[in-house]
Amino acid sequence: MCDTESSRQAVPIVVHPPLGTGGRRVAVRGQMLGLAHSDADVIEFLRRTGLPEAERLLDDEAWVTWRGGRAHHYGAA
Repeated sequence: MCDTESSRQAVPIVVHPPLGTGGRRVAVRGQMLGLAHSDADVIEFLRRTGLPEAERLLDDEAWVTWRGGRAHHYGAA
């Protein structure tokens, strides 16, 4: 495993690729939290896990990995 792969695995929040019907699955440390259709949805999921200032984490690569598609894009793939 290369350093890039291991660092990606260490990132606690994963926003998965947009689904064909729109929305992105959001997981924290492998646990699915729900289907987000906006940044506000992601922030609410993270707030419920105890991260009250989650909006500041969305663009922090140490916290969030955006897989597939553009970050902050939730439309159908």
